[in-house]
Amino acid sequence: MRILLLLPLFIGLVCTAFWVAGGLSGDDEFAWLNGWLAGPILVLASLPFAFLRGLSGAFGGVPREFRDAPIGIGTVTGVARTGLSVNDHPELEIQLRVDTPDGRSFPASARQIVDLTDLAAVQPNATLPVRYLPDGRVALATDAALPELQAALNRVQVAKGWMTPNQLRIAEQGVDARAVVLAMTPTGHTADGRSEVTLGLRITRGDGTTFDLTQEKKLPPSAVGQVQPGMVVRVKYLPHDESEVALVTSLAG
Repeated sequence: MRILLLLPLFIGLVCTAFWVAGGLSGDDEFAWLNGWLAGPILVLASLPFAFLRGLSGAFGGVPREFRDAPIGIGTVTGVARTGLSVNDHPELEIQLRVDTPDGRSFPASARQIVDLTDLAAVQPNATLPVRYLPDGRVALATDAALPELQAALNRVQVAKGWMTPNQLRIAEQGVDARAVVLAMTPTGHTADGRSEVTLGLRITRGDGTTFDLTQEKKLPPSAVGQVQPGMVVRVKYLPHDESEVALVTSLAG
């Protein structure tokens, strides 16, 4: 069971290596990796979400009252064992800061039995999707489909000001492309700890031609290491409007 859960992550990492190799070499034989399930996006989806799938299969889905409840994005702020365990798997009290698609943030906690091999997925600063009720109670969203989770994440980012409505449109409707980071200049930090940077990118279109673009982005600190000069990153853009791109980075921090 554990091997099956880790398989998507392993495949994602392998695909990422080939995708980056293709970006560095410019070899068209790697073009097939630019689809929706290219390496970076698969790693983004599988890191917290494969863990949730494992919980759903091994320890049951969400409680009945949480079914069809809206999804928010929880950031782990603390973890403690409750003293209960099932087949040697501990129950954890997970403290969270939950951000919702309508722009609200609130503290919450969720109790969850976690496989010993998955403890690293619920450490402080980890990101976990949750279902939440009007009274502030939450449960890990172990029942949600990946598109639903990704849509919730995107809308939380818009509500928090980390993504503009136009960038959301690009993320949902744009075409995949690869870009080389030409320059990265830190310009400051937001009140919620995001890093503001100015990126110079050279984007390769599907036909092999390129265009350059300079943009300001607000990134989680963990993503700054993914956009260093010389690195190849995945982006999405609208062919009829090349004035802006949506940057795809792994979901962490």
